[in-house]
Amino acid sequence: MSLPLEGLCAIVTGAGRGLGRAEALELARLGAAVVVNDYGQPGRDGSGAASAGPAEEVAEEIRAAGGTAVPHTGDVSDFPQARELVESAVSAFGKLDILVNNAGILRDRMVFSMTEDEWDAVIRVHLKGHFNTTRFAAAHWRERSKAAGAAVYGRIVNTSSEAFLAGSAGQPNYAAAKGGIVGLTTSTALALAKYGVTANAICPRARTRMTEDVFAGLRKPAEGLDPLAPEHVAPLVGYLASPAAARVNGQLLVVHGGMVAVVERPRVRVRFDSEQETFTYDELDALLTPHYADRPPGETFAASEVLGLRRG
Repeated sequence: MSLPLEGLCAIVTGAGRGLGRAEALELARLGAAVVVNDYGQPGRDGSGAASAGPAEEVAEEIRAAGGTAVPHTGDVSDFPQARELVESAVSAFGKLDILVNNAGILRDRMVFSMTEDEWDAVIRVHLKGHFNTTRFAAAHWRERSKAAGAAVYGRIVNTSSEAFLAGSAGQPNYAAAKGGIVGLTTSTALALAKYGVTANAICPRARTRMTEDVFAGLRKPAEGLDPLAPEHVAPLVGYLASPAAARVNGQLLVVHGGMVAVVERPRVRVRFDSEQETFTYDELDALLTPHYADRPPGETFAASEVLGLRRG
């Protein structure tokens, strides 16, 4: 019996630990040959010397289980190194079929205290890193499609976050990057559909070194699988990378603990029309101020209000 990803080649960035590791293992289990990319810096803030260890360990774990994998230790936020990553996959396996963008760092700070470097570093790794690999993978698929005169197989799975959907007070850089990734995903989905390529984004909740502070108050269960284990996220990535997801394109999905929620595109909640040629201040005051009168000052919205994610 053939596996759904048999004969396909996948790149997973940030695959040396946490979510990326779980995703790389899942893609390999489903039959893909995997390029395990990780820059290998020990600090979740991107600090410390780069190391080949994390990528090599996961690649070896895949091979020990009977799969096919090679490590790659390039920095996806660097344009030439991202090009080399895609080229290395094509060189090793003849083509690239799947790109999973997961690499990221955190440099949390309130917006009034954040430094320029803390902003730039997070935007660079998350948003620019997603763009860099997408740019070279997209060029590869476009060239193959033009040479074949037909659509090819291509899947992109990007990693966003609920931090962009509902806000995260101490993460303006992270929330902005994750929102940008959604915009990049929908644009890419439209641009590459004619070549046979889909692009989707996930908002995962998982207990990793990136989120150890967020979930510090939620202990792992004494028995059974942790609801916040990365293993809950990986199957959705495997599905989105598969032929079965051919009609899933430009979508945003929240995933955690045995739940997947498909997020709608933003909808207009209420509309106001001016009774004149254009609005005046007084008219806007008369319309909008009563509309928000029931909200406490400074309140925005909760994640459950936006996504309707409460279970049970």
